[in-house]
Amino acid sequence: MSSLSRLILLCGAGALGTLARYAAYLLSARLFGERLPIGTVVVNLLGSFLFGVVWAFAERMTRGGPEVRLLALTGFMGAFTTFSTFASDIARLVQAGRWGLAIGDLVVQNGGGVAAIVLGWYVVRLGFG
Repeated sequence: MSSLSRLILLCGAGALGTLARYAAYLLSARLFGERLPIGTVVVNLLGSFLFGVVWAFAERMTRGGPEVRLLALTGFMGAFTTFSTFASDIARLVQAGRWGLAIGDLVVQNGGGVAAIVLGWYVVRLGFG
């Protein structure tokens, strides 16, 4: 497959992942309401599950495995939720027996992510208030 064809397919898979994320979010918000971020939880957990499923199938494929991983995991799942990539990074560290790094990654990304959101919010509020 040519680089241009790969790029076009990757963009298409990303677009489909974005649409699927939005549909899953809307569906879960409709079912559970918007008082809690259930839509985000559903998307992140579903995305992580699907990432694992696709990853396992792609590993078993003798033909097209790398292409499937690129399109399905990087394209579709990357647009559907980056949380699935975050979770798979931690899962790989656990599989490798690197528990300290896995726990550190979990703490830094979750705690750091929340802190970065709060910091960004304050920077804008203080700077443009």
